Amino acid sequence: MKRKPGILSLVSAPSHDVRESNSTPLWWKAVVGNSGLPSASLKERNSQDEKRQFGHLGIGTSYNHYGYDDNDEDDEGSFITISERDGDKANGCPYENGSLSGTEYDDERPDRTPSPELHGHSHLFFGVGRTPETMASWSGQPSVKGATETTRMMLLTAASMGIAFTWGVEMTYCTPYLLSLGLTKGQASMIWLAGPLSGLIVQPVIGVVSDQSTAKWGRRRPFMAIGSIIVVAGLLTLSFTREIVSSLLGAGRNSDATPSVVDAVSPPTAHGNVVICVAVLALYVTDFAINAVMSCNRSLLVDTLPLEKQQDGAAWASRMAAFGHLVGYAAGAIDLVKMLGPAYGDTQFKKLSSVAALSILVTVGITCWAVTERVLLKSALGGPNGAADSVMAKLIKIFRQIWSTLLTLPPRIQAICWAVFWGWIGWFPFVVYSSTWVGETYFRYDAPEGAASTDVVGEMGRIGSYALTTYSAMTVLASAILPLFVRSPYTDSFTKRPPASMARFVELIDKSRPELLTVWTCGHLMFACSMFMAPFARSFRFATILVTLCGIPWTVVTWAPTALLGVEVNKLTGGPSAASKPLNRRPSNASPVSIPLGVLSTTSGDNTHGKRDSPSPRRLEHSGKSGEPAAVSTGELSGIYFGILNIYTTLPQLLGNLLSAFVFAVLEPGKSPELATDAHPSEHHGTDGPNAIAVTLFIGAIFAVVGAVSTRKLTRL
Repeated sequence: MKRKPGILSLVSAPSHDVRESNSTPLWWKAVVGNSGLPSASLKERNSQDEKRQFGHLGIGTSYNHYGYDDNDEDDEGSFITISERDGDKANGCPYENGSLSGTEYDDERPDRTPSPELHGHSHLFFGVGRTPETMASWSGQPSVKGATETTRMMLLTAASMGIAFTWGVEMTYCTPYLLSLGLTKGQASMIWLAGPLSGLIVQPVIGVVSDQSTAKWGRRRPFMAIGSIIVVAGLLTLSFTREIVSSLLGAGRNSDATPSVVDAVSPPTAHGNVVICVAVLALYVTDFAINAVMSCNRSLLVDTLPLEKQQDGAAWASRMAAFGHLVGYAAGAIDLVKMLGPAYGDTQFKKLSSVAALSILVTVGITCWAVTERVLLKSALGGPNGAADSVMAKLIKIFRQIWSTLLTLPPRIQAICWAVFWGWIGWFPFVVYSSTWVGETYFRYDAPEGAASTDVVGEMGRIGSYALTTYSAMTVLASAILPLFVRSPYTDSFTKRPPASMARFVELIDKSRPELLTVWTCGHLMFACSMFMAPFARSFRFATILVTLCGIPWTVVTWAPTALLGVEVNKLTGGPSAASKPLNRRPSNASPVSIPLGVLSTTSGDNTHGKRDSPSPRRLEHSGKSGEPAAVSTGELSGIYFGILNIYTTLPQLLGNLLSAFVFAVLEPGKSPELATDAHPSEHHGTDGPNAIAVTLFIGAIFAVVGAVSTRKLTRL
């Protein structure tokens, strides 16, 4: 028997004799002989929870999980199957009461037979490989245009600004607009379930579908482009609903009339019902489409950036989103009707919608133009995009994969999702009701006595918009400064070497910077402390200060989960750095080694360009330093993982909505004395007790503390 060359370089263990035969798994031949299969990795795994991570590296039907055991009686070694090909990941961990469960791979018998003699003293080298008919194949290399890293990051995350601007317009003016169409506030609140529902359904599905897309323009950009066009159509339909319905039906109110935001609307006519139905449908279409754009935008960032740049990329996305929110809220506080004249519509909402539509088209277009994606040539599900399957079979497969992934998340990804879940129960009341709370505080404690307003909601909206503008300004400032003081786990050396006289001081400062997990925990606690003070606010200025302070933890909320999840996803499918530099993990006694076999190579296995030149300084590519392999960012399954993260974001929004409704029913069962000016005073609720929104914010702060505890658990995984 010959010793296979390359074994010692692949695993950190004594040499092993491995016999190759016709029945030897192809993936092992690829690892040993470097035959050009897309990827394979080997690790010596010593703990049960680390083995669980290997049980979830991809789509169950396309992976075989093997181990190598050197404890055979004849000292020849054997292959063992850890989980069956159909991916029963619940059995992916081979330990049962200290013994190894599995089946021995016998070279003489391709049909594997049980091997009860295997025990925990064996050296096990677990790898993941795919047979040629089930493995994905790729072409090209991800890159971003731009002369400097700052330029490249801005181009890559430009779409985040347009998405945030559009959300800002929706959150500021859609509710008053729906009220102006004749809906009650209760009906409007039910319509706002569109946001959580679209996030719960659209983002996971779009994530899975885009993961398997073989479009020649890449997996994410086509969905972003199509989604942004649908957003524009939905947003313009929503803002021009009256005109569209009137032109189609030839009846209804005069389209030139500009209704007040607080119209005392009479019972709607048939024409009015059509207007309401079209507006609600347009709102749902807009929400569903913008969630699709958001999902693919986040996955594009993970797909494009190398592992050590994931945290920087998430920070840049947070900055761009904060700037988009700032512009959106500030625009809502400005009288655009006077500023722009008759252009872009005759009402504030029409003008804002037109500007938002233009912004999302331009920003998504910039990102799609600047980014070059890897192209998936063949999906891991079989044919190109699984074309052989029926539409129903594809949908069933998608939801089955989402469910399977939910049940078998790796421990750290599961912990990230739970930290997001508890935190978002606290954030939901703030996001939806904070501007209304500031406005109510003004009218209860600061408004001059006897002062009357013909547009109470409009005035309340302007006061709330002012608070949200200062909050967004704080978010922009924090997103620019915080990343400078947070230590990246993948930056072990200086990018620019300081003078020798200052090296020790600079190194000390660098080591004293907190890690991202610590900052995320502090963000939870800062938000909780601010909202614990909400019931005690007796002036709108103090309420505005509390809202503004929340801009700092909001920066962390939009940055930390994305960065940490991006790191974990790339550790599942990435290269050497992904395995050897875990984030806040216990060091392993064994040296993990990964072998990226053409992960970012072109279609052909040959180098058609001759000697490979060094990467162009104008393109962001996955290149290593000092001859070391780069931390490859394949992002092969980033879509489904970010879709699942969004499930953990939207479910607490539904719970937060129910919590808010319960508090409102108990503390303020009547109509609002500030807004329901046409109602009889006997129908108003009292204002002597605590503000119901403030109580909801207080309860949310309790869940934020739970989120902080969940975040700290990540340091022990």
